[in-house]
Amino acid sequence: MPKRRQLRSYDLKKIEGFEGLIGVDEVGRGALAGPVVAGAVLVTRTFLESRWATVKSGRVNDSKQLSAEERESLWTEFEGLLAQGLIHANYGSASVEEIEQHNILGATKLAMRRALEGIYPAAAFRRNEEPDLFSSLEQRETFVPLVSCRILVDGLPLRSFPYPHTAIVQGDSRSLCIAMASIIAKVARDRRMAELDLVHPGYGFAQHKGYGTEEHREAVVRLGRSALHREMFLRKLMAQRDDPNQVDFLADR
Repeated sequence: MPKRRQLRSYDLKKIEGFEGLIGVDEVGRGALAGPVVAGAVLVTRTFLESRWATVKSGRVNDSKQLSAEERESLWTEFEGLLAQGLIHANYGSASVEEIEQHNILGATKLAMRRALEGIYPAAAFRRNEEPDLFSSLEQRETFVPLVSCRILVDGLPLRSFPYPHTAIVQGDSRSLCIAMASIIAKVARDRRMAELDLVHPGYGFAQHKGYGTEEHREAVVRLGRSALHREMFLRKLMAQRDDPNQVDFLADR
């Protein structure tokens, strides 16, 4: 069986005993600049057994393994599935300021929560009101499903996260709904970085999307840090700018 076809088969196994699966993934966590963005996609057995899933889902893969053209084409396909009510999808982001305030892991969880809140509240209720997002699990609001949905998150388990979830390492290459979420997050973030390139010209954000390419690092050394850059990620790089004799100017990842 081709690897991409295994994504649907994997989800058909994971949905056993549940009414739906919600795949969650993020992009931009390792970038030097820009927001971190998370996608969330809710699928049901009806979708997984639909003609689109059986015939066309083989085109879906981890967003990093697809070209920009393939991702954009699939985004259009997903919009059609949304219009038919076959899937529900959303994305959320955390800003550079939130990354600096909460660190990249905390900001990633915030983006994932915002993505989930766009599709999951109808299947959940709040137990506590307006707690601090980063307080202890006992003090923070938790969500209890009113319908049976299983949340699959790419990566390792998330501590102090209000949604019960199953963590899947390399989930974007194993689960269809996680791979779909990764595509939504990637397209949304890439479009945003292209917009921000107009606001912060000279760095090449539309091309490298804020990641630490040689071109990007050279631009930071030449122009300095913009408001879009993550200060904590640029410590070594800015040290190189202040002292050109330093050789190691790789950004903290």
